[in-house]
Amino acid sequence: MRELSVVANIPPVSSGNVTDQIEDLFARNPEFPSISIQTDDEWSTITAAQFRSQVRNVAKGLIAEGLQAGDRVAILSRTRFEWTVADYAIWYAGCVTVPIYETSSPEQVEWIISDSHVVATFFEAKRTTHAFTPIAAKVPHMTRSYIFGDDVLAELAIKGANVSDSDLESRRIIAGPNEPATLIYTSGTTGQPKGCIVTHGNLMAEVDTLVKAVPEVFDVPDASTLIFLPLAHVFGRLIQVAMLRGEVTIGHCPNPAALLKDLGSFKPTFLLAVPRVFEKVFNGSAAKAHEASPVKGKIFDRAAATAIAYSEALDHGHVSAGLKIKHGLFDKLVYSKLRHAMGGRVTHAISGGAALGSRLGHFYRGIGLIILEGYGLTETTAGSTLNLPSALKIGSVGRPLPGTGARIESDGEILLKGPHVFAGYWNNDAATSEAMTTDGWFRTGDIGELDGEGYLRITGRKKELIVTAGGKNVAPALLEDRLRANPIISQCVVVGDNKPYIGALITLDQDALPQILAANNIEVAPMSELLENSDVRALVQKAVNAANESVSNSEAIKKFVILPEDLTIDNGYLTPKMSIRRHLVVQDFAGDIEALYA
Repeated sequence: MRELSVVANIPPVSSGNVTDQIEDLFARNPEFPSISIQTDDEWSTITAAQFRSQVRNVAKGLIAEGLQAGDRVAILSRTRFEWTVADYAIWYAGCVTVPIYETSSPEQVEWIISDSHVVATFFEAKRTTHAFTPIAAKVPHMTRSYIFGDDVLAELAIKGANVSDSDLESRRIIAGPNEPATLIYTSGTTGQPKGCIVTHGNLMAEVDTLVKAVPEVFDVPDASTLIFLPLAHVFGRLIQVAMLRGEVTIGHCPNPAALLKDLGSFKPTFLLAVPRVFEKVFNGSAAKAHEASPVKGKIFDRAAATAIAYSEALDHGHVSAGLKIKHGLFDKLVYSKLRHAMGGRVTHAISGGAALGSRLGHFYRGIGLIILEGYGLTETTAGSTLNLPSALKIGSVGRPLPGTGARIESDGEILLKGPHVFAGYWNNDAATSEAMTTDGWFRTGDIGELDGEGYLRITGRKKELIVTAGGKNVAPALLEDRLRANPIISQCVVVGDNKPYIGALITLDQDALPQILAANNIEVAPMSELLENSDVRALVQKAVNAANESVSNSEAIKKFVILPEDLTIDNGYLTPKMSIRRHLVVQDFAGDIEALYA
């Protein structure tokens, strides 16, 4: 067992709650442009004083509506400005926020608001994919609903006009650091989602650590970020709280389809995203170049190889003169255009939720965007380890953040400890006991290793290890990550439990497919025909061969099947944070799996 504990560089949180950070920001810099709002393609700023005033007025409205301290209030919505106002207003009213993904099924929504005893919900009537009223009717304690887009925040402010500032202040300070700030329900790759109790102290400790650890993000002139990840996820939520704490201007992008346009107009200095976003940008750029002409395709491929080589040379401490010249040439031809597509000012990004991979990490650093890959879970308030600009090892998820302990059990499981570890699962003592050791370490369920310098690498999921009929243990994550990095592949599920060899279920990337077919002179045809097209299968086989280079022969994919549909959130095969619901895929495609071993 290898253990690495880091001495905290911050004092323990002794009092207060997350709302103190807004009060502190107002006191020291009331004119700071906290948030930018987009209206008709124009961005206008809201100062810290204006944001605080709006939050306080909405909180008074919630109090006037009869909400009591400790009540749970849900937010079922896309990422948007109103989400942020509602979240802080809930806290100012002494209540607890329960975020729900807008893509959640009716059964999931009903379960969450029932299990957490939600009494009120903010939601988007036109965006939710299910009828909210019938769900609410099944949960009698859910007595109030507020619809974003119907001037509901202004209406709440009017209702709270008679609530005094002193009454609001009494409610604002009622929650201490050990009280729940939010119940975040895990996506649930199996079974019902569990509500993670994240306290005010968890959030404050994590945010203070992050702000101090990455001055390259927070302590720069006119720092800003565009949040497009779901605020229902702990990652996006933590970053938002950290940005307000660290005086970084926030913008919101509710529509992922408009992301590139919004990046161009907002011009952030910092981004947060999951690896799939970075894969899409790279694969889309490559496909676009190859579709334009064979010459442009070759230029992009050489530019990408040069960016990776340049970044790898930085790790070795020496960049040759010839590589510098090539890098400078491609910076003018390719890299500057990619940076411009992301707004032109972005220098850093944090990636989490899944493995980024060394190839993408080196590529983006080579074009001038340093991606800080990190690791954490909902139960650890997102961040536990993080690569820093001053301590960067591409391919790892960084070292433990100050105040965090990390250790590896004899079976390879990663255990974490620190002030950011949650208070337990809501209404589920059995699950809490199972997740925690007797001496306070959280069992992550992930498999990993700590190297000699203290950098953590994730190698798989403890419960997802495949044991072949020959007794070989195979972690599917490495193969799946390598395959998803190929432009033609959208999703991949490695199979082979109790089977003679490893197989894979693969789906094609519908966005990139037209360009890939054109670049390889393959005629466009219905998906049913493409699945058996020998040229398409050859491209997939090439990707499989490349992925197999990362593992031993006994771990390599021997056969694959291309599925006729993608694995998405909408069809239930992906969780909202893009994790594969492996048990459901294996269940529904059992026939395809058996065909691999016929």
